[in-house]
Amino acid sequence: MTIVHYWRAMWGIVGRELWRFVTQRERFISALVRPLVWLFVFAAGFRAALGLAISPPYETYILYEVYITPGLCGMIQLFNGMQSSLSMVYDREMGSMRILMVSPLPRWFLLLSKLFAGVGVSILQVYVFLGIAWCDDIHAPWQGYLWALPALMLSGLMLGALGLLLSSFIKQLENFAGVMNFVIFPMFFMSTALYPLWKLKESSALLHNLAQYNPFSQAVELIRFALYGQMAQYAFIYTLVAFTVFMAIAILGYNPSKGMMSRKGGG
Repeated sequence: MTIVHYWRAMWGIVGRELWRFVTQRERFISALVRPLVWLFVFAAGFRAALGLAISPPYETYILYEVYITPGLCGMIQLFNGMQSSLSMVYDREMGSMRILMVSPLPRWFLLLSKLFAGVGVSILQVYVFLGIAWCDDIHAPWQGYLWALPALMLSGLMLGALGLLLSSFIKQLENFAGVMNFVIFPMFFMSTALYPLWKLKESSALLHNLAQYNPFSQAVELIRFALYGQMAQYAFIYTLVAFTVFMAIAILGYNPSKGMMSRKGGG
């Protein structure tokens, strides 16, 4: 096998995922509606709870919108990572996954290519969301949108690897939907996506500890700092280590001789 074969295989997998994304417009719309509802409706409720004026000045309201925007970017990537893995379970049930896995290319490379495809889709969704937020006067420094790209790549890889890990343990499509909700909502609400860590500590020490060691919290902090041109070193290391661990277990899970796939009768 030469580098050309690897390159063609990767672009074949990425192109298939992008084509699926383009032809499934409802997937794109639903990915944007969810964070936009949180951005405008939830923040409006926050404003009403504080008794802030509907018309300017309402700086506290704007500041809160600015704060939760990186968390909602993380939400887009979290849901996209789970949806990409849901398609893995679907492909396995339909048999197309078996065709992919019996190719002469290493399984780790095929899984990584699938992961890159999902990350590319999620980054596109995030920047469209940031563009809509910009139109609502929720701005970051223009350099921050460039700095955010590597942060979004790493956070997307970590969350996508988590989805791959889950898909390696789940055989039936209907079971995966329940597991998605079991994973997504605790990860999102027990994080710093909506509230600062010190605020969570005032509420509950247990919640604070769970949010502090939640990989999704560190992914959000990585995006949040990057949007303002700063480097969150701890969040970067934590997210990178989490990605490595999740991906290693996912590759092991898709190994027919060692992982969960051997208990399910193959890939």
